[in-house]
Amino acid sequence: MSEFHQVQMLEVDPDCAGQRVDNFLMSRLKGVPKSRLYRLLRKGEVRVNKGRVKPEHKLHAGDLVRVPPIRLAQEGDLVPVGPELAQRLAEAIVFEDDWLMAINKPPGLAVHGGSGVQIGLIEALRQMKPDIRFLELVHRLDRETSGVILIAKKRGALKALQEQFREKSEQMTLAGIRKRYLALVDGQWPVSRKEVDEPLLRTELANGDRIVKVSADGKPSKTLFSVVENLQGATLVEASPVTGRTHQIRVHARIAGCPLLGDEKYGIDVVNEKLKRKGLRRLCLHAATLSFMHPITEQSMTVEAPMPSDMSALLEALRCS
Repeated sequence: MSEFHQVQMLEVDPDCAGQRVDNFLMSRLKGVPKSRLYRLLRKGEVRVNKGRVKPEHKLHAGDLVRVPPIRLAQEGDLVPVGPELAQRLAEAIVFEDDWLMAINKPPGLAVHGGSGVQIGLIEALRQMKPDIRFLELVHRLDRETSGVILIAKKRGALKALQEQFREKSEQMTLAGIRKRYLALVDGQWPVSRKEVDEPLLRTELANGDRIVKVSADGKPSKTLFSVVENLQGATLVEASPVTGRTHQIRVHARIAGCPLLGDEKYGIDVVNEKLKRKGLRRLCLHAATLSFMHPITEQSMTVEAPMPSDMSALLEALRCS
């Protein structure tokens, strides 16, 4: 790594207008752990137009972002992507054109490196496709969550797609971005429970981790649920988030009395040993389909991602119980 001993002043160009400052920093300061960036924001060491800002602050064209001296990764510091991961990711591409690609993200792979993660999805893709000058995450999935995730190959595509996600987060509507998840939950899902409509409040912990809880001070949040299959001691459900809050499906499933299997943060306190013997190893949440408007052609698109082998094997084991 190299040490930048001088303060950097980064000017926000028009293409980045409307972007959150934390996402802006992650795109400009590649190789810096996410926890380090949040710590700089909390301490006020990162400033926008000489003022302290929170991570969710939206930037405007022409803003000046002050970044203190910080260690940045050099090319030689990169952890090389192994042949096995490269092959898995190459096979996981479910759509690609000149503007974007859609990946069926494997479970257990973080979307980006940092905080103890040597290499993430975006770093691996940049190594695999060195001829593509621009590759950025459009949105995120939790490390243990599998399924569809979009990668922009042009700055214009990134801005247009992120605007669609931003609209979903701020409005109670099924228009535009539409997500459909498959989840294995603990117990029998109440058939009459078609939706959970509870406001959610996100809190950043000192270590940069996020925790979400139901609160009257939170943002309006709504998830539609339907039963796909009843199993022995569990249910396969389809979850369609109407809004796009952090950990929304996980928290809303808990509210309904059926937390996701393998959810150590919001789920059952002790993982059932019987389920572990059947193959339960992680959070059982899979982003099965994602519908959106193509950022350039403006055509409606839907990309699908097959359920990964570990979750489908657990599902089959529960069927045979």
